[in-house]
Amino acid sequence: MGAYYCAVCKQTTFTGKGHNFGKNHQSRLRVVLLKFLEKVKEARRTLKKPQVEKFDCTQQKKTFWCYCCGRDVERNVTDGNMTVLYGGLLEHMATPEHRKNTHKFWWENRADPKFRDKVIITEEETERFKAEVEKALESFVEEEDEFLKQQADKIRAQEKHRQEVFQSLLERDAEPELFNGPNGTDVSAEDAVSSQFTPQGSDRQAGSSFVESMVKAPRAAAGHGLTFIGYQDSNTGNVHTGALPPWLQQDPLEGTSAAHPEIGPSLQEFLKQKEQEKLKKLPPNRVGANFDHSSHTDANWLPSFGRVWNSGRRWQSRHQFRQEEGQTNRRRRKKKDHCTEGAKKAKTTEQLTNSDSS
Repeated sequence: MGAYYCAVCKQTTFTGKGHNFGKNHQSRLRVVLLKFLEKVKEARRTLKKPQVEKFDCTQQKKTFWCYCCGRDVERNVTDGNMTVLYGGLLEHMATPEHRKNTHKFWWENRADPKFRDKVIITEEETERFKAEVEKALESFVEEEDEFLKQQADKIRAQEKHRQEVFQSLLERDAEPELFNGPNGTDVSAEDAVSSQFTPQGSDRQAGSSFVESMVKAPRAAAGHGLTFIGYQDSNTGNVHTGALPPWLQQDPLEGTSAAHPEIGPSLQEFLKQKEQEKLKKLPPNRVGANFDHSSHTDANWLPSFGRVWNSGRRWQSRHQFRQEEGQTNRRRRKKKDHCTEGAKKAKTTEQLTNSDSS
């Protein structure tokens, strides 16, 4: 019997279509149908009341995997401006191709027939859904138009308020009392502002300080409603006249103590820290771990191999090794002699006890 691939279990079997009657296949089929019917149930809720939303270009197209047809289906329907939720899924479930594939899927996998009609949309339901979609689209367009009208009214009201405020400022600047004093002399706008904001009984000095603070801030030019930025020096020039831009000019504080300090560690400190990080990964008890690499050596330098070579001569290292080896051998010999003496004593006592008993 040839190989048979089961799309539900996602595996190849050599028992043919008899695999569909097995317990494992039926349990897997129930799980798949449960998920499939749950998603179809959400789509069926929109048959009587379709949901229309504004198209969002930032979201990707949502697809739905149809187990009966074995392919992806677009879940929603959109024209670039509006989106009908679950429109694509309901439209696919109403096609004759889906109905044919559904019957085939149920027959091949031996599924429960009572769930088959739930994943098929009839022609009556399709016509009813189309009529409801037309009503939903009309109401959505009306709501969008009403929203745009409200936004337009709000913008017009804000523009009208801005024009009224601007006109009131122009009328206030045009009043002769604001610019002419009682003797016919001109009074500056700063004095007028100070006369308005200075409380009664206060001295002149407080008013002048308030005027100075108002002059520093941007103020409207008299009679024009413009903002005063500052005076431009025509002798210095600018980038449009061929002058050197400010960001390319030399810093007068450069090279002095008032210049900005260097941020972060220097290059030498960085390299030293990097070398220390490399040494941390090496074993701490390695040969030459404590060697001073900055020390100067002469022509008679020899590599350091530990033991007394660091502070003595080579023959001292040999004598030290033999001395330690002799000490270890003496300890082993004493321990061995002690064990043999204990064994002899135990043997003699055992022989004495045996002779007494006989």
